[in-house]
Amino acid sequence: MSDQSLKERLRSAALGADRAGLAAIAGVISSRVLAWSLPTPPADQLLIVPQDLRTADPSFWREIQHGQFGLAGSLAFLHKRTPFDIEPPTPAWERELHGFGWLRNLSAVEEEGARKAARRLTVMWVDRFGNSAGVASEPAVAARRLISWLSHAALLLDGADARTYETVTASLGRQLAQLSSSWREALDGYPRLLCLIALTLADLSIAGRERHLKEMEATLSAELDRQILPDGGHVSRNPSVLVELMLDLLPLSQCFVARDRSHPTQLLEAIARIWPMLRFLRLGDGMLARFNGTSVPFAAGLGTVFAYDDGWSDAITEAPASGYVRMQHGASILIADVAGPPALALAGEAQAGCLSFELSSGSQLLLVNGGMPGPAGPDWEPAARATANHNTLCLGEQSSSMLAAHRRLEAITGSAPIRHPDTVEWTLNEVDEGMLLQASHDGYHRRFGLIHTRRLFLSADGRRLEGSDRLEGLRQVVRLRTDLPFAIHFHLYPDVTCWLSDEPSTVGIRMADGEFWRFTAEGAAVSIEDSAYFANSTGPRRALQIVLRAATFGESEVNWVIERAIEEKQE
Repeated sequence: MSDQSLKERLRSAALGADRAGLAAIAGVISSRVLAWSLPTPPADQLLIVPQDLRTADPSFWREIQHGQFGLAGSLAFLHKRTPFDIEPPTPAWERELHGFGWLRNLSAVEEEGARKAARRLTVMWVDRFGNSAGVASEPAVAARRLISWLSHAALLLDGADARTYETVTASLGRQLAQLSSSWREALDGYPRLLCLIALTLADLSIAGRERHLKEMEATLSAELDRQILPDGGHVSRNPSVLVELMLDLLPLSQCFVARDRSHPTQLLEAIARIWPMLRFLRLGDGMLARFNGTSVPFAAGLGTVFAYDDGWSDAITEAPASGYVRMQHGASILIADVAGPPALALAGEAQAGCLSFELSSGSQLLLVNGGMPGPAGPDWEPAARATANHNTLCLGEQSSSMLAAHRRLEAITGSAPIRHPDTVEWTLNEVDEGMLLQASHDGYHRRFGLIHTRRLFLSADGRRLEGSDRLEGLRQVVRLRTDLPFAIHFHLYPDVTCWLSDEPSTVGIRMADGEFWRFTAEGAAVSIEDSAYFANSTGPRRALQIVLRAATFGESEVNWVIERAIEEKQE
């Protein structure tokens, strides 16, 4: 742990900003085009350049030199054209293009050619899209662009010719004015919060904006209070959103320190709550569990966030507001989803994984949900969101949540949201022999009149996980007209292998490091089937899953055990 306090390190980082960058931002203030909205500050007033904490990729410049432009997991071939002249390969690629986060990659290259390319592309964007609608004007895209231009002002303006300088600064002023009036149109959740962060950063970074800052602080504070839950989770229930937020909130905090201005209380409280929640959601490999929209692991971003964590906040063992449970004993860590989807406006990326769990042993992943595909694979999202893609019970080949397919809803949420279960109940208790989780949900009650109840027991040494999955009526005995099939899925991480043992209803499991586990079950037929791991940067990856299949007439129970065992030879 660093000897410096968090506040001292934030101040050092902020004040260590490139002085050339400060001079570049000062030019924004003196721009005649911006005079109506940004009063000219005193000449001796220092301005702040926000720090970009996201990891840069210098190889991006080499790609450009070879006629390629890789964004959002997709590689576009320019063929002597600009990225603004080609058909975007994916919507995510197009949004990243117009968000200008890629400036950090060019800023990391100490070559004049990269600097000139950054300016040329920025001026070209202003000429073509500066006053247009469409993707470039979406509030969240505009917010990311505003943050990027401010954070890399030295790259764009230091030593620039007069036309470039005036074009960029005039556009910056227009974008700031437009976002100030359009942020309320952003999608609920992280996109809206990003807009307020961008506007607050601008008010802190650009002198003469002080009269706007107090109002913006109050608006941002109210939104942080609404979106960051008491346990540190995000209202979307997406763990990965917390990483993105911290990469934006920490530079914002730096700017308050550097301007010697008091932080909004809600900002400091939000940061303090998020860190323990991120620790709570990490499995043994150090990455976040794959629930409700979490996609490709973002190791660099997570590492950066934890580099600022002084460990002041206490660890948490439960997250009732966010709906997650953590069980940890020995080398085993289990994280379970014990809540329904978030509010409809926030459920566009939510997944139907109620009562699913992930399990790691040491630094190795054993059981994982499939996660969401990366931005380059949107066609896989429906499959990735389904209950069958999670380590839980799927009844009648239907998901425990239902898609709320409606054109107007999709416009509000960005994609089809899900709803149900309505009621999820759970208890977690330490017992003499280990930890016991008991939970139930009513996601299938409307359609089939049945409740799914799950019991998970993790032994004190972490070497044995006992599970029980039960289907039954809510308050009365249910007898279905015909037997209804169900399946309980256990998706293995792609590096894990398994095989049917000679023993009845038994599966041998070998992890990548050679560790051996045995899976047994009673009450259902055991099979090994193909699976797909969607949270992979290069696209879906083949994997295996253990599936327990049976049919219920209205009341059924399946018991299973997964335990670490002595090495055995695979037949």
